[in-house]
Amino acid sequence: MSRRRRLSPEERRLWEQVAATAVPLRPGLPPLPEAAAATAEPPRAAPPPATQGRRRAPPPEPPRITLDLAPDPHVALDRGHPHMDRRRFERLRRGRLVPEARLDLHGMTLEAAHAALTNFILAADASDLRLLLVITGKGRAPEGGVLPQRHGILRHSVPHWLGAPPLAGRILQVASAHQRHGGGGAYYVYLRRRR
Repeated sequence: MSRRRRLSPEERRLWEQVAATAVPLRPGLPPLPEAAAATAEPPRAAPPPATQGRRRAPPPEPPRITLDLAPDPHVALDRGHPHMDRRRFERLRRGRLVPEARLDLHGMTLEAAHAALTNFILAADASDLRLLLVITGKGRAPEGGVLPQRHGILRHSVPHWLGAPPLAGRILQVASAHQRHGGGGAYYVYLRRRR
């Protein structure tokens, strides 16, 4: 059973205004004891003692909470089933395969990074390359603000771009990079063999 919280004075005033305009369904019944207790005024706190000649300390700042609005894309990729040969996939995950080309998206805007990634994948596919490394970085913690912001926007966007046209049909596997190739801030992209 859940606990009931007490209404704040402002909420209580608002409730009393709404209750005053309500028309009872059965006018002859007395009010419930819970309702009477809920509308009773809570005891008021004693005013703080007067400070004579001393400055009041500023209130402490609320703790900064950073929320990541989307789960880590590397976790989702690691849970997925491999679409390629299992033995080769295990070598890929352990960092034993050497990428044939790499793209570093650090410092790019979303639009510039999306265009660079698309051009890079299409050029690599035209050159019959198979294993690519795309470096996104882990992203910076968002600056202060009221609304939570996604941490590492490129890191979250790249898997979506790779899974959408015109790139999706050319890609066999996307996997988290091994620590020696960038770890949580990079992806392996394994292209399909051209026919």
